[in-house]
Amino acid sequence: MKNPVRAPVALAMLAACTFGAASPAMAACPSVGLRLGKAVFQTAKGKFSYRVEVAASPADQECGLMFRKAMRRDSGMIFPFVPPRTATFWMENTELPLDLIFYSSGGRVISIGRGKPFTRELIPSGGVAAGVIELNLGEAQRIGLQPGDRVRY
Repeated sequence: MKNPVRAPVALAMLAACTFGAASPAMAACPSVGLRLGKAVFQTAKGKFSYRVEVAASPADQECGLMFRKAMRRDSGMIFPFVPPRTATFWMENTELPLDLIFYSSGGRVISIGRGKPFTRELIPSGGVAAGVIELNLGEAQRIGLQPGDRVRY
């Protein structure tokens, strides 16, 4: 599940998974035809740009990168939160290992989580986030990304 986990939503999804029913959004995964945008990170090593798919709707956010087999190094997915909020993600049905970069409404990195494929291990935002950007695992380290660094979308 790629959307922020809230108690009622999490319980409904857990019940659906437990009893074998799939939500309509999960049936449509992987997401295709999403709007494209650009995310730019400013780190001590320089500026780094990524082409990101925008998961704007609740259904797109629920699906996220589930069932994807590969993603280019210069690509990712962004989940904008309107309004900003604390969030928790997990990687169920997600085959790709990912960096999850939570950012503030002020355009600063709040936290960087490591997503392990096919797990329900919770990855918290660490504060009120305006969104999260998912990149291939290791990208954040490669570009030297740290909490407090700038991100522009």
